[in-house]
Amino acid sequence: MRYGSTNKVTMDKNQSCIRVLADEVQIQQCKENLEENKESFGKLSSILNLAGNEVRLKILYLLEQEGQLCPCDLSDILGMSIPAISQHIRKMKDRNIITGKRSGQTIFYAINEEHLELLKPLFQEITVGDKKEMI
Repeated sequence: MRYGSTNKVTMDKNQSCIRVLADEVQIQQCKENLEENKESFGKLSSILNLAGNEVRLKILYLLEQEGQLCPCDLSDILGMSIPAISQHIRKMKDRNIITGKRSGQTIFYAINEEHLELLKPLFQEITVGDKKEMI
């Protein structure tokens, strides 16, 4: 869809639009809003791309709930091998979504603080959903 200077809409053959006039001010404001938030969209998109995997989403959820966990804890909780857990952790660590802190021979992982604020609303929905089912 393209907008001409006379506010007429040019459509592809398979699309239809009943709008008569385009609100050029609204369109420009939306474009500016997207541009101003470009970095945030990038961060959130990257996180959601990785969290789109159910295992990684569960790992992130557990890290948010517990603060930090080691791969052995995650392996026991999720019933998966430590190498499988480690592969998921590596992907999230490579994107700086989680961080590791060594304590002796054990590495404890936690969600990077800047990403935690973006993820909290998603985890609250999971918790709310669990509570709704119990009622």
